[in-house]
Amino acid sequence: MVSLSTKPLLLFCLIISVTSGFCLLSAFAELQLFKHRIKPDGSLNFLVVGDWGRKGSHNQSRVAFQMGRIGEKLDADFIISTGDNFYDDGLTGVDDPAFDESFTQIYTAPSLQKQWYIVLGNHDYRGDVEAQLSPILRKVDNRWLCLRSFILNAEIVEIFFVDTTPFVDKYFIDPEGNTYDWSGVLPRENYISNLLKDVNSALKDSTAEWKIVVGHHTIRSIGQHGDTKELKDKLIPILKENNVDLYINGHDHCLQHISDKHSPIQFLTSGGGSQAWRGTAHGIDPKEMKFYYDGQGFMSVKINRNEMNIVFYDVFGHVLHKWGTTKQLVSEF
Repeated sequence: MVSLSTKPLLLFCLIISVTSGFCLLSAFAELQLFKHRIKPDGSLNFLVVGDWGRKGSHNQSRVAFQMGRIGEKLDADFIISTGDNFYDDGLTGVDDPAFDESFTQIYTAPSLQKQWYIVLGNHDYRGDVEAQLSPILRKVDNRWLCLRSFILNAEIVEIFFVDTTPFVDKYFIDPEGNTYDWSGVLPRENYISNLLKDVNSALKDSTAEWKIVVGHHTIRSIGQHGDTKELKDKLIPILKENNVDLYINGHDHCLQHISDKHSPIQFLTSGGGSQAWRGTAHGIDPKEMKFYYDGQGFMSVKINRNEMNIVFYDVFGHVLHKWGTTKQLVSEF
């Protein structure tokens, strides 16, 4: 079903799946808003993986196996994909066998049969973008939920998914022989301006204890691609102004955690879903660099009202890095 959903919430809740606690809230505006229930104890656990769609090759299947194992251990509520879902050039259409070969047949563990919330990466834009966004794929595999930009409300946390590929100048100026599907994006300036306004407005309206933003491209990174200047210029001021706790991305095929000297925001890269080992690293202030691993893996996020814990895992399921933080709750009278 297609619905124009956003904040503020003005209409109704359409239950898509009772068992998963996932529903679509319909309202007037641009960003669709989805809801996901937290556990009875007030907690929420989810996994994050990016840059994965290679029909099981480049250790994609091994990463998927460990995701299944950790997902079962944590009782994961859902999975987030940070984009580049199908290499090298996205999907050719809704009937492209790559969807089954890179997604349905790979993430087969019982713990991964949960809702997947998915953004597009630059490689996805090289194919038929509308295919990945199509409700037809949701009928093929009901775990699949891919939109350009949207909001997930899980009571204690709101997660804002942002379509970052149209921000990057080089894909328009020097596409290096690649063809991008910009249908739905042009005129680009209007698209970016409206998206930034929508994200800023939604973040300001959010009353969740935690705010997380997910995009494909890096904002801060020491990996091969490094920082994304366009996002540093246009998106990071909005994140800082609205007290965002985490920015989670893929794009660089690695795992990393970078802090910010001027705000509490943490920059987390989970782009190790398949091909990695780029062997490239840029310099950064060592006080900001918390963790970097140039290899395959994924991450988990565990949240309750006053505590958040992040764990990075490698392709063998070994814990590489842990980080946690707390928030003091304000009593309401």
